[in-house]
Amino acid sequence: MKVLSENKKAFHDYEILETFEAGIALNGQEVKSIRLGRAQLQGAFVVVSDEHPVLLNAEIPAYQPKNAPKDYNSSRTRQLLLNKKEIAHLIGKNAQKGLTLVPLKLYTRQGKIKLEVGVAKNKSKADKRQILKKRDIQKNIQKELKERG
Repeated sequence: MKVLSENKKAFHDYEILETFEAGIALNGQEVKSIRLGRAQLQGAFVVVSDEHPVLLNAEIPAYQPKNAPKDYNSSRTRQLLLNKKEIAHLIGKNAQKGLTLVPLKLYTRQGKIKLEVGVAKNKSKADKRQILKKRDIQKNIQKELKERG
């Protein structure tokens, strides 16, 4: 499993409760562009509309910009491919107050490009500060142990 793009900001801004693996409907040049690592998931989100989950605001530039069609939109909506039970579960989770669907990673599995979607809850500023303090303390502890031993 090779990770092609990751949404690191989502892990900072949200508490991930559970994850799903979804296929994604792409055209040929988008697949080539993603395999080169050009895709960006920051600011992207997943919405379930008409019982079809879609990915919005994911930036996937053209593989060859000079050779791309004139009407190519790099941040178009892309349909996600899930089975009916997973879609029903996502609809239920999305309806709950305070929960949102966030794309986490783009990766390959058996030659196919997959998207990891997380059901997430927003973190407060205090929670973010606490996590940063813990990381800083852990770094200092590791530094002290390295110097002593």
